[in-house]
Formats: sequence, structure tokens, C-alpha cells
Amino acid sequence: MPSENQPLLLEMTGIDKSFPGVKALDQAQLKLRRGTVHALMGENGAGKSTLMKCLFGIYRKDKGSIRMNGEEVNFTNPRHALDNGVAMVHQELNQILRRNVMENMWLGRLPMKYGFVDHKKMYGDTKKIFTDLEIDVNPREIIGRLSVSKRQLVEIAKAVSSDAKVLVLDEPTSSLTEEEVNHLFRIMKMLVAKNVGIIYISHRMDEIRKISDEVTVMRDGKWVATNVTKDCPVNEIIRLMVNRDMEQFFPPKTNVAGEPLLECTGITGKYMPTCQDVSFTLRKGEILGVAGLVGSRRTELLNTLFGTMTRAGGEIKFKGKVIANRNAGQSMKNGFAMITEERRATGIFPEGNIVFNSIISSIDSYINAGLLRFGRANAAADKVISDLKVKTPSKKTRIKYLSGGNQQKVILGRWLLTNPEVLLLDEPTRGIDVGAKYEIYQLIIDLAKEGKGIIMVSSEMSELLGICDNIIVMSNGRVGGVVKRGVDFGGVDGEQETILRLAARYV
Repeated sequence: MPSENQPLLLEMTGIDKSFPGVKALDQAQLKLRRGTVHALMGENGAGKSTLMKCLFGIYRKDKGSIRMNGEEVNFTNPRHALDNGVAMVHQELNQILRRNVMENMWLGRLPMKYGFVDHKKMYGDTKKIFTDLEIDVNPREIIGRLSVSKRQLVEIAKAVSSDAKVLVLDEPTSSLTEEEVNHLFRIMKMLVAKNVGIIYISHRMDEIRKISDEVTVMRDGKWVATNVTKDCPVNEIIRLMVNRDMEQFFPPKTNVAGEPLLECTGITGKYMPTCQDVSFTLRKGEILGVAGLVGSRRTELLNTLFGTMTRAGGEIKFKGKVIANRNAGQSMKNGFAMITEERRATGIFPEGNIVFNSIISSIDSYINAGLLRFGRANAAADKVISDLKVKTPSKKTRIKYLSGGNQQKVILGRWLLTNPEVLLLDEPTRGIDVGAKYEIYQLIIDLAKEGKGIIMVSSEMSELLGICDNIIVMSNGRVGGVVKRGVDFGGVDGEQETILRLAARYV
């Protein structure tokens, strides 16, 4: 545990940062001690990532002081920060998907020999780091072919390879399995033993309690409190984050499942690896969870149902009628909507404003004689902002400037404008804080109350058990079993054990 006498490695004080129409940081501060893990927490939009981007040279602070080892520093870009011992693993992965792993590892600092890239050294250096960190990835593999979790581990290895003294991890476990999370924690403990200071941004309370020494809470761009983690209960952290007490993490279940809405039989994807012979029924007003380990093909199942992955076999019956859903356009006409796992890569149009991001899935409804009907488009964006409580300076704000939770709300609002009857949600609360999660859970339950059918993939077992009516457990592309509400939902520990056992059935 940290001591007040331990030397400060990093000290950020009085940091201000403004963007057009919004003050993102207001006298923010953070103190990191050498050889410790310091958790940085707050709701989406609290300023956590902005503060770290000011440290890492992505943004230039408007005001304040940043000191490392007692000396003032002002990094002008990420390379400048890396060269001075500060590395950052971002929540949203920024990788060149068509290049291989080792090229992504050493991008911007490729080893050279006689004026050419030294591929032999690059492979050897990458292999050594992976061996030291126990990461089982082929350095020559094209990175776009890896799972999101393995790509995340590559980014962590890349940060470690820079020999940083300050390591910032922004939601590093959002796409990792429990085993991979434990693997990451072993890496972190190894680095802490070498006097590296780690700033750890996460919304997962159990992780914060397990791995961090100190915790700083931010709210509305301001520093709220810093405490020794073991002396700060979870409920107190949440109260500091949201400025109110939260009696429960999940809203009351008020939806009631009715008649069959969607009947799927023998759903099988065409290109391996994919889902195989998956059968289930989704009822009106039902929230159907999809659980499974990384590689269980949960995402592939949703993509196959939505037509963004080719279906080789099986039947989709909607309201008693067989439908094709051969592509996304056809699926949307049939009343389907899908929120993808990777918000930044396949969800938002970062340079577009909220109006554009709200109407893009139903843009034909806002065009007349080849011209966009701005009045209708603006009214639709206003409805999304109002109904989903999107925090934004203006509907004209570029969506890339919103927090992750508010981006996700806009994406949800976009699809609700299409008036879908079946919603496919892939990790809908990934990287979202506890307050915004509650609002999204409530929205999902309200949609189910309206009679919509919802299929939700999640890596958080507590989330599935908290709001789902029934849970399909995927195992290596097949259905390992089904956990039914009212039959199996008797105690959290028992259900988690059952889900894990079913998830390993065909592995």
C-alpha cells in the first residue's frame, strides 16, 4: 500500500482544458506515486481520458502544471511522451488492421539496418516481449485477423516495450475474459515491482478494489477526491462519481415476455470460424442474453442474424413468417437493428455531428427531391438528445467529442428512429460508467415493455443476470445450454458457475 512518504512520480495540478462549447477540465489534478497502481474513476464525460490525453501530448492543456520526478514537462505529441517514459493504452484501439502484429508493435520506431527495416530483429524483439509477458500471439499474424481481446493484449505489450515509467491503461479489460484480466494483472504487478507507476481507468469496481492502491474520482471535469482504495468502500466510490446514492445497480424488471416474435432454427454461418446449428426463440418483450467466452462466436451469431455475415444454413422466422435477412438493408426493412461491439470502428461517424449520426440509418426518411430536410433532421436529433438524455453542448457537436456513454446513447437513438422490433445489442455498455449503464439498462427494459424483442451479448455476467429474462450460453460456435429465468435464476453464484460450465462445454 502507498505511503505519503513515497516519492511522487507524476503530479498534475490545476489542469484546465476547453473545447468549443464545453469546459472538459476545470482545475483537475492527479498525483501518482512510484511503484503503485492509481485508479482514475468517474462517469463518462467526467474528464478522465481528457486529462490523460493532456498528459500524453494528444491535447495541449490550457492551464496548469505537469511534473515528472519534480521537473516540469509539457509533451507536444505522443512520440514526445513515449521518448520521456510515458505510455498510454487507449480504450479504442488504433491499429493498422492490414499490417502484421510486429509492425503495429514498432510503428514509428521500426528497427533499421543499412537503411532498411530489420525484420529479423523486429520479430525477435516482439517474440521476446510476448514470451516475457506470456502472450500467445504470432508476431507475423495480420492484426486484423485477431480477436479484439488479443489485439488489446498486443497494445499493452507495445506500451510495455517502450520501457515506460508511467503507464496509462484506459479501460484495458473491456474486451478481455476473466482469465485474460488475471493475466493483465500479473503483468501490472511485474511492472509495479520495477517501480513503474500505473494509472488505471476502469468502471469495474471489483477490478479497482483488487488491483489499485489509490483511487481518484473525477466529476464534471473536476477533481472530487483521492483515497486509499482499501479504505474507500464501493458505495462511497459510486456516490463520489454520480453525486448521489445508488441503492441498486440494475433497474427493477418490469417487462413481461409474450408470444414468440423470432424463431431461429439451425443458424449456421458460411465462413469459418462462425456459429453452428444455433436454435432459439425470442418472445415479444423479452431480453435474451448471450453469454460465452471470447471465441464462443457470440458476435458472429448476431452478425449472421443481421445479414452482415453470410448464412449457410438454418431458418429465421419472424412473426411466423420465414425471412431471409441476407444483408443489413434487408434486415432493417424486416424491423431489425444492430449495435456493434466496437463503437469507434463500426458505430459512430466521428467527424459527423449528432444530427448526422442520429439520422444516418434512416436518412431516406429525411430526403425530399434529393435534398435533405434539415428541419426534420434537426427535430430527430433533438428527440434523440431529449429521450436518451444525451449530454452535449449542441446537436451540431461532432460526436467524437462526446464521452463513450453519450456516443452509445446516440447510436441507440439512431436505431430507435428506425422503429425496430428486434434489437441486436453487442456489448452495449462496454466502457461505460455505472451511472450511464443504469440509464441504458432502464432504456433496454423500457423497450422490452413496449413489446420489442432484445438479444444482448455481454461479457459481464452480472449484467446478463441483472437484466436478462433468459440467457443462451455459446460455446465454440454452438449452444452450450440455456439458463432460464424463474428456473435457474436462484442465486448469483450458482448461475455464474452454471454459465461458465456451459461456456466450456464444446471447448
